Amino acid sequence: MKDETMASQETDLLGREWTALHRDCELQERSALWIKLGAVALSVVALALAFDTVLTLLLLAVLWLQEAIVRTGQSRLNARLLNIETLLRAPLPGAGQACQLYSEWAASRPGHLGLIGEYLGNALRPTVAFPYAVLLVLLWTVSATA
Repeated sequence: MKDETMASQETDLLGREWTALHRDCELQERSALWIKLGAVALSVVALALAFDTVLTLLLLAVLWLQEAIVRTGQSRLNARLLNIETLLRAPLPGAGQACQLYSEWAASRPGHLGLIGEYLGNALRPTVAFPYAVLLVLLWTVSATA
């Protein structure tokens, strides 16, 4: 009986953790979309007002990398969500499995170069690279023909 009660409490904690992390993933999705929209707005304004091309390209690159950082954080949450879902499928989840996001990440945290590699890897994903690559080429082409 005591084991079942503990398992029920653990399942409840895992469920609450899943809900909180899922909400955070959705918020990060919206943040990434706002960054993309900011990049499009910057490009339109830069073209309309003939901003310095190099400065605009650098600002777009910063926005692209910022979205990659957001997506990297989101991927860590996604990994924990998948882990929680696996734990919830178990008949009796073991104690101490809930609320381990940072402990799990700290145990597998790469070094500085590994983190930079994660950010760059996320930046090159097609869903992240669009629209930045298109905007960079567009601005470069327009500035070359002007």
